[in-house]
Amino acid sequence: MSYLAPLFIHLLCAAFWVGGMAVMHFAVRPAAVATLEPPLRLRMMAATLRRFFVGVDASVTLLFVTGFAMILATGGFRAVHWRVEAMMGIALVMAAVYVYIRASVFRALRRAVDESAWPVAAARLNTVRQLVTLNLALGVVVFGVAVIGRGG
Repeated sequence: MSYLAPLFIHLLCAAFWVGGMAVMHFAVRPAAVATLEPPLRLRMMAATLRRFFVGVDASVTLLFVTGFAMILATGGFRAVHWRVEAMMGIALVMAAVYVYIRASVFRALRRAVDESAWPVAAARLNTVRQLVTLNLALGVVVFGVAVIGRGG
């Protein structure tokens, strides 16, 4: 049980983060572009991202906590399979990208929305989109490493 509970939480957090990025990228953003004028779209996307990022903050934290807990439960870093090291390395990159989005780009997006600086807000939202695309691709790779890597 000392391994299964952290694994369950870990998988839920990974699914929330990666799945949430997919929903934002493939459903929410295109629907907003198709139905809302730029000022409304930018306000809606900033508000949606603010709410989503609260969950991502918790998910990223819990991913690292549960990841380390599982590593310790299986004998530490010396005992882990190569796929765990790969997932950890990719997770560190993903977390760094997320921290940059959250602390810099998103903050600038919210400021631009608050000031009704729509071209600036649109540019910041596009940067968020590009970085989320990167993290979404990396997240899919992590899932692939976790599953496919079990075979070798």
